[in-house]
Amino acid sequence: MTKMELSNHDMERLEKIGYDRFKFAGLDRGGILRLRNDQGYCVFYDIRKCICRAYMSKPLGCYIYPVIYRIGKGIVVDDLCPMKNTVSNGELKRKGKELANLMQRLSEESKMSTSFHQLG
Repeated sequence: MTKMELSNHDMERLEKIGYDRFKFAGLDRGGILRLRNDQGYCVFYDIRKCICRAYMSKPLGCYIYPVIYRIGKGIVVDDLCPMKNTVSNGELKRKGKELANLMQRLSEESKMSTSFHQLG
């Protein structure tokens, strides 16, 4: 399971509501900030209640999902999502634009020299 990428804005928003970045985020091998997983689930997912504990402040990537970027195919609906058939063409187009903007922002942020430990 791929872990959701986080923008600096996502990090700040989650910290503002009381979450510790070192508990919910980590750097992958490529230096990309991502949500941590716990037992195969996002750290914010409450398995017993089947809800996201950070829903109102969730990362933009979570909001955009199940619209994803797939290398070689571009912006598509994730085949692994059980709700994939509910995404309309209009939603795909709208979320696709948001995803393109997010990808650009993440690319710009990854070029910055600020480290994970210095953010905030």
